[in-house]
Parts: sequence; C-alpha cells; structure tokens
Amino acid sequence: MSEPVHPIALFRLSVLGMLASRNNLQHGEIKKIVEDLAANTFQIPDTKRTHLSAQTILRWYYAYKARGLDGLTPKPRSDKGNTQLSKTIEQALLEYKRDNQARSINTLISLVGNSGTKLARATVHRLLKRHNLSKRIPEDHQTIERRSFVAEHCGDIWQGDVLHGPSVQTRHGMRKVYLVSLMDDASRLLVHSEFCLGETALDIENVLNQAILKRGLPHKLIVDNGAAYRSHTLQAICARLEIRLIYCRPYEPEGKGKLERFHRTFRTQFLGELDLAKVTDLGDLNARLWAWIDQVYHIRPHEGLNGKTPIERWREDLVQVRQLGFKADKLEDIFCHRTPRTVRKDGTIAWEGKVFEVNFKHADSKIILVVDPHAQKALRIESTQGEPLGPVVLLDKTANLHRNRTRPASSQDTNIKSSDNMVEIAYQKQVKKFTI
Repeated sequence: MSEPVHPIALFRLSVLGMLASRNNLQHGEIKKIVEDLAANTFQIPDTKRTHLSAQTILRWYYAYKARGLDGLTPKPRSDKGNTQLSKTIEQALLEYKRDNQARSINTLISLVGNSGTKLARATVHRLLKRHNLSKRIPEDHQTIERRSFVAEHCGDIWQGDVLHGPSVQTRHGMRKVYLVSLMDDASRLLVHSEFCLGETALDIENVLNQAILKRGLPHKLIVDNGAAYRSHTLQAICARLEIRLIYCRPYEPEGKGKLERFHRTFRTQFLGELDLAKVTDLGDLNARLWAWIDQVYHIRPHEGLNGKTPIERWREDLVQVRQLGFKADKLEDIFCHRTPRTVRKDGTIAWEGKVFEVNFKHADSKIILVVDPHAQKALRIESTQGEPLGPVVLLDKTANLHRNRTRPASSQDTNIKSSDNMVEIAYQKQVKKFTI
C-alpha cells in the first residue's frame, strides 16, 4: 500500500511545473524560468503570503531532482517543541501556569512582560505543550446550526448577561456578588459593567441606565430568558426608549457568544489575579473592575476586531450611535416603576407596607403610583392614561386630627342654618321685651 503524498509536497511540485517535467535545459534557462515563476502569486498553504523567492523555488527544484517527492516533503525540525527562552523566563512562565491552571497565554505574557521581555504566543504555547500544561477547548457536539454574526454598526446590538462572582465583605457581612454586564456587539466595548448584590430586574435596570447615560441608546438588546429579564418593568423601560428586547432561547448561551467569551477572559485575567483579601467592600471591588476595563480591556487589541481595540472601534462609529435627544430630560422618569392602585375612601393608598395620602377627590378611583425603585420612594400618582394627578405624602394621623375638612353644601345644611337663625331671632325678641 503506497503512502499518502504530503499536501505541501504536492503544492511545491505544482509550483515547479515545467521545471519538474523537463530533463534537458540549456545553460541559463533554469534561472530565467525560476525568475518567471517567482513573479507569480500563489495560494501558499498555512500562511497569508502569496509570493515565493527565486532562491526558494530553485532549492525545491534541486531537492526534487535529487530525491523526488521525498525531497519536497517537509521534515520535522530537530528542535521541535524547544524554545529560545532563557531558563529564568521559562521557569517564571511554568510557575505562573502551575499556580493557576486557568491562566491564558495572554495573561502569562502580561505577567512576565512586566520585566520588559516581549514574548510570542506561539513560543509560550510550545513551552506549555512540552510540559503538558496546554489546555484544549472541547469541541461543541451540538447539532444545532450556529453561524457567527456581528452588528454592522456600534449601537445596533447590545448583549446583556450576568456572571456569578466571588463573596466580598459588605455592611451586611460577607455577600456573594454578581457581575451584570452590557456589551456592544460591533466593538466588544463594555458599555457598562458592575458588581451587584443580586441579579434581579432592578440590578439589570440600573446597569442599563448607567450604560445609556454613558453610551447612548441601542437599537436592540439581546438578553437571557430568565425571570429578571422578563420583568414587566424592564420591558416597559425598553418600550419607552424604543429598544427592541430580544430573548435567547433557554439553555442556548451561544446567542450571546461575544459576552460569554468575555466572561472567560474576565475570569482568568481579572478574577484569577484578584486578591480578595485586599478588597474592602463592594465599592472597592467595582472601582478595581472599572479601572481594569478602561485601562486594560478597552485598550487591548482584539483578534475579532482585526487587531483594533474596542475603544478604537467604538470611536469609528460615534456618528452611528443613537443619542438620547429629548429623552435625556425624561430618563429618570422613564426608569421609575409604575404600579396600579385603588384609592381608599379616606384618600389613602398603600405601598411597601406604608400608607400615603393623595388628593381626596381621587377617592375610590383607580390610579397609577409612580415610585423611584432605587431610592424606595413614592413620588406621585398618574391616571391610567398617564396624566399627572399630583404628589403623594406619607400619612400623618396626628396632623389630620387638627386638619380642616371640606364639606359640600347640601340642602340639609341649609335647613339647619335656617333653623338656627329663627331661634336666634326669637331669643332677641324675648330679651328686648323683658328689658322694656
């Protein structure tokens, strides 16, 4: 059974062309043919180069004449797997990797690069592979058809997701935190990311609010199918801001693949290097997060952006980003929560265990209570059509004890006043009679 021909050997033979088939060549003819071949362009395997030097083609020609196809077959290097790194650098890389197996090649290069040494990814990969420390990403065996996509412009699509974080010290003791992030699809820019004490709809709305204040309005927002993202309040906010809310299918995080990929980088390059013993509180943790995003992630060249940084790609499309415009003055009101209530007969409504008073003329009416969910404060009431009806105040029963009541004038009140006047007139007549 004949051995298969190496594809590189076949490519080199195709380049030689007539040189490989001709036996009798005149003096100087080889050189001219080789120079003509070197002027052509080729699809060279495993490289982006398209040209070959005349010396290379000539070397292949003599190797083929001497050993046939075997002369064109590439031979493994004698130093395969070895590197030209110093023992000190090799030892440092291996120690960093063994100390934390989740560290990526970029992280290792960054750690060693603090000493001024520049390393190539391929060099570090060969070193890790030689020591069985190179991790492989398992293949995806899902049968669902998936296709890569990217938004045409910045601001077209944002992706939102939550990452479970570590436990940190808070005023309520040690609490687990959650990283709520929104990423621009076209630029991979983190429009806003923040550690929160929960992954509720309120936490997600707060991150969305901050993102909009910093980066304008997206056209579409792709999020999980969880209950927090399906909250009525988040849907109402997106509807008022004309943001199309799109839900991924359950158990299919690939729909937010770019943000999922960021999470893997974030775990190794931020959480993997974070000394939690030095984190004092949630504010300190977020300060470290924002510094890393602005000073490391946003200014690092991204392979998916053809070597551009996220902030460079974002700035290219600033003219495409949808601005708040007249909605800027209404943004605080748009993020308020609205809940239906029925005003009691005494002009009061209840919310979060507290009782509030409204104008008495709305007694027995259905209204909408507007509240600031972050400050936990009731602000005002609106009609069911959204018209403002006035403020709400906390009920003070003691003050109401001395408060004047309005009473409509009725026929019964008029009769009472008439009777009182007649009694007064009769009394005055009797007084005058006895005085005389």
